[in-house]
Amino acid sequence: MTGAADDDPSGIATYSQAGAQFGFGLLWTLVLTYPLMCAVQLVSAHIGRVTGHGLAKNMGDILPRWLVTSLIALLFIANTINIGADIAAMGDAAELVVGAGGHIFTVAFAIGSLLLQMFVPYRRYAAFLKWLTLVLFAYVALVFMVHVDWPAAAKGLVWPVIAGTSGITTVVAIFGTTISPYLFFWQSSQEAEEVATSADARPLVDAPEQAPHEYSRMRLDTFGGMAISNLVAIAIMIGTAATLNAAGKTDISTAADAAQALRPVAGQFAFLLFALGIIGTGLLAVPVLAGSAAYAVGEARNWKIGLEHKPWEAVGFYSVIGVATVLGIVIDWSPIDPIKALFWSAVINGVVAVPIMAAMMIVVARHSAMGRFTATRWLLFFGWAATFVMAVAALAMLVF
Repeated sequence: MTGAADDDPSGIATYSQAGAQFGFGLLWTLVLTYPLMCAVQLVSAHIGRVTGHGLAKNMGDILPRWLVTSLIALLFIANTINIGADIAAMGDAAELVVGAGGHIFTVAFAIGSLLLQMFVPYRRYAAFLKWLTLVLFAYVALVFMVHVDWPAAAKGLVWPVIAGTSGITTVVAIFGTTISPYLFFWQSSQEAEEVATSADARPLVDAPEQAPHEYSRMRLDTFGGMAISNLVAIAIMIGTAATLNAAGKTDISTAADAAQALRPVAGQFAFLLFALGIIGTGLLAVPVLAGSAAYAVGEARNWKIGLEHKPWEAVGFYSVIGVATVLGIVIDWSPIDPIKALFWSAVINGVVAVPIMAAMMIVVARHSAMGRFTATRWLLFFGWAATFVMAVAALAMLVF
């Protein structure tokens, strides 16, 4: 589920813009991010499954309260902007097919998503929404139906190139939409919720005999989910590079521009296919964005939390979800273009991720929090490596 939510409208827009503007030149970023995103998501899952609590609760136990509050505030701001950009793109995508009513569709999608979160367990309807995301594999089909300069694509995968300030900003956006803070909190909270709602599962600190099976499950789940996520991202970037960039369309300013990349494989149905992908991933990602913020705030305040609860059973938790969604609707009515908003929300995520990742790595290495299940040396190495790479990219963007 985390892998599917990672290819949200923000991700689609960012990968499309990277392919259109830089061709195959930034493909190497997705090769680099795969082991790093796997490490970070494993750290998140590790914390939740070992302790039986989400990331915010664990950070609050070992870090100063003001620091945890600041990190959660950054998460809420980044998520709200991302929600606004995502639902705006969903409305824009629907307008491509219908011809009008973008703002109306946006409000409808936001309210529909909010009602689903409040009254239907997320896992139940997410199981159906996952099938909508399969339309993203049209980009994989596109790669085999258009002319691709494969030597150039192969070089782009292994030879790092950054073209100027705009290239640095795009790299931060790619990192930010691939290694996003909301995914950290979501992954750890879902592991903790699994412990809380299952009759057999217990925190590993209390049931160490469950560790071998759970570690194996988390590794398989994470490596597989992130691999599919990155495969789709690589296909989107190659597809837009081989179509839009090759045709001289180097700046994607509307959803229609991004949909044009699918025309060779979908023909007159390109807009419909693109709209289904945007709407499907958006409906998957918005609850993850709003939910991760609610989990973080709720854990920090010791509220009752969880999407398995009814609204009247977890009032504070659902209030955060409602506020984040309503603010997202407000952002939609701003003059910012949805595609640009999606891109810049990814940039913001890339910057916000750095201090949150550093806090995660401190938690997962602490015996007081993790007991005998502190992270292995390899997990610590790759986790800190991911933090370092994100910090360097964000700093480079600010400096240059």
